[in-house]
Amino acid sequence: MAFIILFGMVSMMSDVVHEGAASIHGAFLSLLGASAGTIGFVSGLGELTGYSLRYVFGRITDRTRSYWPMTIIGYALDIIAVPALALVGPHGWIAACVLLIVQKMGKAIKKPAKDTILSFAASQEGVGKSFAIQEMLDQIGAFLGPLLLYVVMLLKTSGSTYQIYSFCFAVLAIPGAITLILLFITRRNFPHPEKFEPEPKEYVPFLMRRQFILYIAGISLFAFGFVDYSMVAMHIARTWCVVQTSFINATTLPLLYSGAMLIDAVAAMVFGIMFDRRGSRALVLSTLLSAPAAILIFAAHSVAALLVGLALWGIGMGAQESVLKAAVTTMVPKSSRATGYGLFECSFGIFWFLGSWLIGILYDFSIPVMVSVSLVAQLAAIPLFRTGKAPHHSR
Repeated sequence: MAFIILFGMVSMMSDVVHEGAASIHGAFLSLLGASAGTIGFVSGLGELTGYSLRYVFGRITDRTRSYWPMTIIGYALDIIAVPALALVGPHGWIAACVLLIVQKMGKAIKKPAKDTILSFAASQEGVGKSFAIQEMLDQIGAFLGPLLLYVVMLLKTSGSTYQIYSFCFAVLAIPGAITLILLFITRRNFPHPEKFEPEPKEYVPFLMRRQFILYIAGISLFAFGFVDYSMVAMHIARTWCVVQTSFINATTLPLLYSGAMLIDAVAAMVFGIMFDRRGSRALVLSTLLSAPAAILIFAAHSVAALLVGLALWGIGMGAQESVLKAAVTTMVPKSSRATGYGLFECSFGIFWFLGSWLIGILYDFSIPVMVSVSLVAQLAAIPLFRTGKAPHHSR
């Protein structure tokens, strides 16, 4: 548990960096001249890069057992790419897009190794609870990141919106440095996390069982319909920030994301514990709750509906980061865990990319059609989630 919490603090500071950036980079790209279709495409391409390459790096991690080196390299790329956005020129949306994709590549390198390291400890503490604790700390960071940028924007009143956003990206270099320091402290204190989980008495090969295939199909549909926050931020910037309402404007944009991340943290803990007790019924319930988010965010026209929509979006993110990963731990043997995570996240990323691209195109064509696609895809995933017993774990 000490390892889970310390490793969670690394994730927390990392999320301050890239989730702080995520709260404004959709609006930032729009400001630099990118269209809605481009933002949707780049958001999806970033996720495709970040997820599809995880299968490759998962295989490499399983073969080499280089859990820490892969984690450290990935974190370094992830952390460096975000502050570098401060160096992009006022019309440099292409350079900004490249940096965002590099950041996702860093995540691709680190995630299979990181999730596998965590799964070793989770096998002793309960996979749902362990991944929920990790996600809760993640989302505390994701709450603090946008909140930090909100404070920065309040203090930096001079300059254009572009200059203010660039300064915000530069400020994120500070929590980035703290992330790397905490990571090396964790590595020093726990050099062999694979020892947390006992070795199996006999080798168990990784097979694509029917349960796992149906699960992959379900999470792929969920990913296809789940709207990336870059699109949400762009929509809010275009629809609400233009009229400068009393609450929603360019300055409070990070605050909205911060609130969604706080709900994400609570949802992750609730649904993670539910997963240990009820199995993947937790995922079914969270999907039912989060599916209508697009209706409230994009199709409704009131501040109250927008806020409720963001809350439901946060629930979807919380379940995605805790229950989805916990379920993989129960389906894949220890020796192939990183490969299993890589395969799961590769499929997730491909369909997130396709969905984000389509949703970005449909946004310019017809918002009602876009919302319908998002809703139907997520609801179609529910029958594919296997609702079995709670997973067994050793003590």
